Amino acid sequence: MRIAYLECFSGMSGDMFLGALVDAGVPAQVLEETVAALKVGARLEVSRVVRSGISATKVDVWVDGQKDMPREEYWAKQGEHQHQHGHPHHNQDEHHGHSHSHAGESSRAEPTPSLPKGVPAPPVPAPHVHEHSHGRGLTEIRQIIGHAGISETAKKTAIAIFEALGEVESKIHAISIEKVHFHEVGAVDAMVDIVCAAVGAEALGVDEIVCSPLNVGGGTVECAHGTIPVPAPATVELLKGAPVYSSGLQAELVTPTGAAIVKTLVRRFAAFPEMKIDRSGYGAGSREFPGHANVVRLTVGETASTLAAKTALETLTVLEANLDDLNPQVFGYVMDRLLEEGALDVFGVPVQMKKNRPGTLLTVLCKPEDAGKLTQLIFAETTTLGVRRREEVRQTLARRWENVRTEWGEVRIKIASMNGTVTNYAPEYEDCRRIAAEHHVPLKTVMQEASRAYLGKSEKL
Repeated sequence: MRIAYLECFSGMSGDMFLGALVDAGVPAQVLEETVAALKVGARLEVSRVVRSGISATKVDVWVDGQKDMPREEYWAKQGEHQHQHGHPHHNQDEHHGHSHSHAGESSRAEPTPSLPKGVPAPPVPAPHVHEHSHGRGLTEIRQIIGHAGISETAKKTAIAIFEALGEVESKIHAISIEKVHFHEVGAVDAMVDIVCAAVGAEALGVDEIVCSPLNVGGGTVECAHGTIPVPAPATVELLKGAPVYSSGLQAELVTPTGAAIVKTLVRRFAAFPEMKIDRSGYGAGSREFPGHANVVRLTVGETASTLAAKTALETLTVLEANLDDLNPQVFGYVMDRLLEEGALDVFGVPVQMKKNRPGTLLTVLCKPEDAGKLTQLIFAETTTLGVRRREEVRQTLARRWENVRTEWGEVRIKIASMNGTVTNYAPEYEDCRRIAAEHHVPLKTVMQEASRAYLGKSEKL
C-alpha cells in the first residue's frame, strides 16, 4: 500500500502543505490549473527558499496583486495603517453576517494587503466605502467549488474541509453553521489553499496519509477580537483527538486552515511508519525562526509488508500480576473497575504457583498513558505485592460501529474490515442483553435478529 507521512514538527498551514505536495512530485501545473478553475481572481507563485539550511518549496497565493501573509504580520500592518490614518481598532464579532471592506482601507490609492489565511475580518470605520465583501457563507463556498473544473472526489474533500471549519466556528460563536460567514477562512487565498490541498492530495496518488504529532507553537496572536492564545480556539477544536505538543517556540505554528486539512485528509496519527521510501518533499512557511526549520515534510513510499498495509500498528502496555490469596468475588469486581478506568482488555488465567497453590494470572491491556493509574488500582484492590509491566505492539483491523433496528429497538454492530472489505461483524452484547431483559426475549434471539438486520442493510447498499 502506498502511503504519505506528514511530519508537522513546525506546525501546519495550507501553504506549507501545498509546498510539500509540489516538492514531493505533484506538478505545480496541477495546482495552477485548479486555481484557474476556481475563477476567483487568484494566482500561485511557486519558488525555492531555504529555512534553517533546508531547501523547500514555497507556494504563495496572490489576489488582486497582493500576496497573503501570516496573521501577525497582517495585524502589524493594520496597526501601522490605522495609526497613520487615525482609525481606531475595535474588537467585534465578525461572524454575524456583516460584509466588511478590508481593514483600514481608506481609498483606492492606498490598498491594504488581502486578508490572509486564519485572519478574521476587522471592523470598518463608518465613513469608508465598502470596496467588496470577503465574507462568504458555506452555501456560496459550496457553489464556487461545485462549479470548478476539478474531480468530484476533490470537490467533496474541499467542501468537507470547509464544513469542518464551519462546525468549529459555529460552536465557538454559538450560531448555526449556515449563518457562519467565513471572514477568516473564506478569503480567496484560504479557498485556494483548501481546494488545491484536496486536488493535490488526490494527485499524490497514495492510499492514506499518516501524520505525526503536531507542534502547535505557543504564546499569543492578534486578531480582530484582540489577543488570543496559541493554539487558537478553532485550531484546538479541530485537533481534538490528535496528538499535539509545543516545542516552546512562541508563534502560531498550526493555523485553523492547516488543522482542518489535517482533520479531513489524515487517516491516522503515528510515529514514522515502516515503509520503503520513494520520495520526500518540504513545504516552507512564510516566517523564518533562528535555529528552527519552518517547514513541513511529506514522505511518500510503500509499506514494508502486506500485513502492515492491511492493519494498523499501535503500542500497548501490558500489566500482569499473580494472585493466589484473593477472594474470587473480589477478582470479578477488580476486572470491572479496571475496565471502567480505561483498560482495553482484562482477563484472568488459572496458574499453579509456588508451593502448589492454585492462583490466577491477572493481565491488563491498556494505553501507555493509562498504565500508571491502573497499576495503582491493582495495588489498591488486590493482594499483590508487585505488578509487571511491558510494552507490546498490537496489529488491529479497522473497526467501526453501525446501528441496526430490530423490532425491540436499536442495536449497535461492531464491524471489522481489512482494506475496505468487511471481515467480521458482531452485535454489541450489552445492547442485546438490555433488550432481552426489557422485552423478555431470549438473548440469542435478539442477537440473531440484529445480525439479520445488519446483513439486510448491507445487501441494500
